[in-house]
Amino acid sequence: MTPSRIALLIFIVALIAAFFSFDLQSYLTLETLKTQQTVIASYRNDHPGMAIAVYALIYVAVTGLSLPGAAILTLAGGAVFGLLWGTVIVSFASSIGATLAFLAARFLFRDAVKAKFGDRLQAIDAGIAKEGGLYLFTLRLVPAFPFFVINLAMGLTNLKTSTFYWVSQIGMLAGTLVYVNAGTQLGQLESLAGILSPGLLGSFVLLGVFPLIANKIVAAVKANKIYAKWTKPTHFDNNIVVIGAGSGGLVTSYIAAAVKAKVTLVEKHKMGGDCLNTGCVPSKALIRSAKLLSQFRRAAEFGIKKAEVDFDFADVMERVQAVIKTVEPHDSVQRYSDLGVAVIEGEAKIISPWEVRVSSGGKIHTLTTRAIVIAAGARPFVPPIPGIETIGYLTSDTIWSLRELPKRLLVLGGGPIGSELAQSFARFGSIVTQVEKAPRLLVREDRDVSDIVMAKFRREGITVLVEHTAQEFIIENGEKILLAGHQGQTVRIAFDQVLLAVGRVANTQGYGLEGLGVELSPRRTIAVNEFQQTNFPNIFAVGDVAGPYQFTHTAAHQAWYAAVNALFGSFKKFRTDYSVIPWSTFIDPEVARVGLNEQEASEQGIAYETSTYHLDDLDRAIADGEAHGFVKVLTPPGKDRILGVTIVGEHAGDLLAEFVLAMKHKIGLNKLLGTIHIYPTMAEANKYVAGVWKRNHTPQGLLLWVARFHDWRRG
Repeated sequence: MTPSRIALLIFIVALIAAFFSFDLQSYLTLETLKTQQTVIASYRNDHPGMAIAVYALIYVAVTGLSLPGAAILTLAGGAVFGLLWGTVIVSFASSIGATLAFLAARFLFRDAVKAKFGDRLQAIDAGIAKEGGLYLFTLRLVPAFPFFVINLAMGLTNLKTSTFYWVSQIGMLAGTLVYVNAGTQLGQLESLAGILSPGLLGSFVLLGVFPLIANKIVAAVKANKIYAKWTKPTHFDNNIVVIGAGSGGLVTSYIAAAVKAKVTLVEKHKMGGDCLNTGCVPSKALIRSAKLLSQFRRAAEFGIKKAEVDFDFADVMERVQAVIKTVEPHDSVQRYSDLGVAVIEGEAKIISPWEVRVSSGGKIHTLTTRAIVIAAGARPFVPPIPGIETIGYLTSDTIWSLRELPKRLLVLGGGPIGSELAQSFARFGSIVTQVEKAPRLLVREDRDVSDIVMAKFRREGITVLVEHTAQEFIIENGEKILLAGHQGQTVRIAFDQVLLAVGRVANTQGYGLEGLGVELSPRRTIAVNEFQQTNFPNIFAVGDVAGPYQFTHTAAHQAWYAAVNALFGSFKKFRTDYSVIPWSTFIDPEVARVGLNEQEASEQGIAYETSTYHLDDLDRAIADGEAHGFVKVLTPPGKDRILGVTIVGEHAGDLLAEFVLAMKHKIGLNKLLGTIHIYPTMAEANKYVAGVWKRNHTPQGLLLWVARFHDWRRG
């Protein structure tokens, strides 16, 4: 805690201590107020301005310090100043005092709470940012909720101070009016309980619930308004129509069919989407062949004097296609038809919130449906670099058509896709230059991760050019050249083929979103709420087209929520849970992560400590010749709760699963340490990193006494 925070905390504690030490609370009782009413009224008549100022300051101090007595002071406002002026003075004084308490809590404790509960607080802040004013207003309308608790709790959120003040001013007005009015009848009051009868308290509760009900009514009105221009069918052919047969669309269809809903899946290109046809499956098949080549070149490390390999790049690419064909039945029309899904291979267009027009086999027909789930995926982003259309670029969609290995391959982009393909092609024998405008590869990972990856790439012959910005493509004397900016200079990079791997853009055009009025986010994805709904409550979006993550497994994850909310949302809706999202980059060494890394924790102001176990100490890694990399776990200071894990090394993505489970089910490092792991396996690294944490938190003082105990036992 900073000196200024410590000073403020000491000051507040001193004031509270003085309040109780001098027994000032004895002056804030109903009996005292009734006996002193005449004296106070006399002072008010003689010094009206001073009476208002003193009363207001006392009220601000009591509420600002969260001291008991605000109710009595409010009664005093009515007794001394009357209904009108008492209400005005109390309204402003109570709001100012509440805001001071709010600001004090924020200044003193928010950073500490954020450091300890950063992930949970982030979710709360997201809700507060959206509807915090409404929730605060609801709480203020119900006197049963202790106002001082509300002040302090709201200070720990990201609610704007101005919003807190004016909502408090308005929200507390009804309760203030009741208490001030009771104060005008002070002589008839026997106790505070008499102010709020069960009937009046019930009225306050109803008043408090009203904003929530009103919010639901407003949502219903908005929904009716957005649907106003379309006629809703009286009968529906489907419960759900799904557009796109990638991971999100397939899982949505599967779940809907499993609960016996009528579901139609429309795919215009290939079943399985990007992951099967141009993404996860082909890239991993290519990576495996490239890794085998690299292992042959390391034969001497394994005691083999000579290992020769002969290959044709065309054969490698044919194997990639064979792998796709082998996996294809998992995502086939036949399989999903057998599951109860009506599959149409055609082009879909949404023509109303309940109608999808499908062009298939030269025929056009219209499907009616209660809900629509959009799973249209994304495509590689082609940056608007001058000359790019003249040089015949490749993307992660088109590179699979290659049958001849590029002699010089330029990879534009240092993210996961660019890095995986850059390393693979270098291992096949291409002269690879990787260009990234950021200061390092894999910029979302910690610097130590990037350093390991870049060092490995350079050892394998890849020219890694970071902080280079592509400016223009040109052709000189038949040679393709990229002009890149670096530290104020222009660098010329010659190449034969260029792979664009600078991100992906959601597919949001061509199937009716524009005409319907489905809203897009600032990232140009389909804007969805926490239930995967678009601005049309019966239209949902999942996967790359919705974001925020572009992973096959998150698309499948979102699909469950979309399917369940689309089918059963009128009874119960479920918010998509993004609390534990893992991912892996399948380079060598693999990089896998879940939760926070160091740079994200620092950016978010979350306090953490790290426990790192280096794999060069792991028996299995040594035996396999893969003794490199590390397992790094972030935990709150002094706690074993896992905030995030980064693994760099062989099978990192597989090793990460144990930590994903631990984070999901709140299992700390102590319990992980107490779990038996098979020897010798790579998974032992997970136990050993828990051991690192344990050693770092060894109670040295206790061990000193234990040592003395053992000395005593030995005589």
